[in-house]
Amino acid sequence: MSSKAISSSDPNALEKLNAKLEACEKRQAHMKEVNAYYRKFGTCKGCPGVPDEMAAKIDAKIESSSYSWDKQPFPSYELTNNNAEIRRIKQRIDELERHREVGFVGWKFAGGEAVVNNDINRLQLFFDERPDKERCSVLKRKGFHWSPREGAWQRQLNDNAIYAVNYVDFVKPLDGRRPTDLQPKAPQRDTGAR
Repeated sequence: MSSKAISSSDPNALEKLNAKLEACEKRQAHMKEVNAYYRKFGTCKGCPGVPDEMAAKIDAKIESSSYSWDKQPFPSYELTNNNAEIRRIKQRIDELERHREVGFVGWKFAGGEAVVNNDINRLQLFFDERPDKERCSVLKRKGFHWSPREGAWQRQLNDNAIYAVNYVDFVKPLDGRRPTDLQPKAPQRDTGAR
């Protein structure tokens, strides 16, 4: 399983995350099957999906382990950690799908324009004139960075970027509303009864 990070700005991010999720779920199922087989038979030999050579190594490792509380091929922390990774990936997939469904919108402000650049996954602020030091420092505190290549102040496009500009007075929309009020609302998902 690859530990390489998957950027939200990657055009294939959803496909990569779905592939990573599938690999984690297969690993989880495999670990549970091997542990159940070991509990039932006291050995990994003959376990489906585990070669005999690997089974012998696992059995020897368990026998030589000084930890008496976790006598199984895959310790409980491995199952817990993998399960947490599955939940994290599912949350990222939901977030990316929601962002694609909703689609953020930009706005004009006094002295410039806020642009949603979906191609590079950035909220970009273009100013008619160069902002003074005080404004630059406010932008930096709100997570924006100057990009000479883009000629804009920008940060990763997500809900937090939109919330951050709510608190930057000099980029408020011309109509006086908050940037979050301009954004389309995500369709409500059925979360089921609690």
